[in-house]
Amino acid sequence: MAKKELPVYNIGKFHGEHQEDSFYANNLKEHLEKHHFIHVPHKHDFYLSILFTKGSGTHDIDFTSYPVKPGYVFLLSPGQTHDWKLSKDVEGYIFFHTKAFYDEAYTNATIRQFPFFQSIYASPLVVLKGQSLATLTQLFRDIVAEQLAQKPLKQQKLLALTNYIYVELSRCSLPVAEAGHREVHYLARVRELEGLVDLHYKTLKSPRDYAALMSMTEKHLNRICKATLNKTTGQLIVDRVILEARRLLVQTQLPVNRVAELLGYMDNSYFSRLFKKQSGESPLAFQAKYRH
Repeated sequence: MAKKELPVYNIGKFHGEHQEDSFYANNLKEHLEKHHFIHVPHKHDFYLSILFTKGSGTHDIDFTSYPVKPGYVFLLSPGQTHDWKLSKDVEGYIFFHTKAFYDEAYTNATIRQFPFFQSIYASPLVVLKGQSLATLTQLFRDIVAEQLAQKPLKQQKLLALTNYIYVELSRCSLPVAEAGHREVHYLARVRELEGLVDLHYKTLKSPRDYAALMSMTEKHLNRICKATLNKTTGQLIVDRVILEARRLLVQTQLPVNRVAELLGYMDNSYFSRLFKKQSGESPLAFQAKYRH
């Protein structure tokens, strides 16, 4: 009998009327009531943060069980498996966002600079006490309030609050924990692949190239990516290329043909078609929107 794969959810699964494509925030009680499908084991393709302020239970992440208590913050990277058993009186706050939401805003920083997102061997749990708990609780409240409000510069404030929360949590974070189950190997290989793609995406576009660098077959590498992130190896490579394209289009004054050239595409028409397929708009339209 074939093994049934766990569902991998994207932010679109949680969209409401006023929520952004790349970001979501809510109080935990409402989140749990609205999205019943999250009460069984699943994965995400985004970064997720949860602060518990009341209640108890257990939270299983990559088959390691953690207690749920007030002041406990859990931070999950894309591809991690999790589920929970929570008491009826549980309360708290939750927010999550895509990799691009954070990485596109910074030239020399990425979401993986933070200790809890650097490695699968990092503990997903940060325990808050005293003033740290009070400070972070208010920040989580602020990010939920900002998400629900319709005010100017909303995206900028959400990004600033997200970064502030991650900085404060990094200062409180627990030491790196040891991995504890056999399937963690897949996540390790995906992190290795992401590192290689970061180094070579301008010159190497084929999954076959990365499979060779990792001493495995292209088929096996694709299987790892699908099981972990619900993406093919080719999609992961293209995602990295488009992320850099968006950065260059927004943060520089370079014309589209020069951006294409810097990313290894001599055929500007092909690059523009690829960008539009991935982004839903042409590079020129994307650039004009963000410059405006």
